[in-house]
Amino acid sequence: MAAEKQDMTFLEHLEELRWHIFRSLIAVFVLAIPAFIFKHVVFDIILLGPGKPDFYTNQLLCRIAEMAGTPSLCINQEPLKLQNISMSGQFTMHLGISFMAGIILAIPYIFYELWTFIKPALYENELRQSRRCFGAAGILFMAGVLFAYYLIVPLSIYFLATYQVSESVENIINFSSYVSTVASIVLTTGLVFELPVLIWLLSSIGVVSSALLRKYRRHAIVLVVAVAAIITPPDVISQIMVSIPLLFLYEAGIIIAERVEKKKLLRNN
Repeated sequence: MAAEKQDMTFLEHLEELRWHIFRSLIAVFVLAIPAFIFKHVVFDIILLGPGKPDFYTNQLLCRIAEMAGTPSLCINQEPLKLQNISMSGQFTMHLGISFMAGIILAIPYIFYELWTFIKPALYENELRQSRRCFGAAGILFMAGVLFAYYLIVPLSIYFLATYQVSESVENIINFSSYVSTVASIVLTTGLVFELPVLIWLLSSIGVVSSALLRKYRRHAIVLVVAVAAIITPPDVISQIMVSIPLLFLYEAGIIIAERVEKKKLLRNN
């Protein structure tokens, strides 16, 4: 039978969900406070870091460019000059980024709260699987964030900051535009990396199967490339770098779906 807990009415479930959401929001706000206080770390080191010459990825690519004799690989050697054109722009951005940092840092706890909400409705075998699922969801999200931050963002900054339709047009980048671009790439990639978890959930409830995933593998490749094109700037290198791990995650999802099917078959027998 399901985990021990008295039957609850719909309104009682809503009340319990409200408290889980409330605790998650408290965690976000608490973790947003140090992000707001240490703005030098958040902005100068983390947010603006990928556009600086001393950023790890930029230094690595420059060393590779030197060894390979291809100077074009050496990127972001001129620090970006950003401008703010709104009176309250920097303060508003400070608040927004602090809140976003709180969300990213609180993701593991948010997944934990979600898991504890659905935990009472799970059977014992489902309980073990869901624990792994939510743990994997947090790890995959952070992996996607780090992948985007260290690989996709530096390449995207270089491409967008140096691209010109004419030498007569100078790139004067607005601070809010830079922040929204970096934030959207990082967060979207983190969410897209949840693909294996999504496949596990869909296969667990019988919506998809490993055979179906294999049948539509070619369609999935096209979809992956389309998603990569949406979440990255229109440069081929960034799109390829996002597409490759997504294809691996899709293949991992097929293996996960197979394991779910085997467990269902053993359970039914």
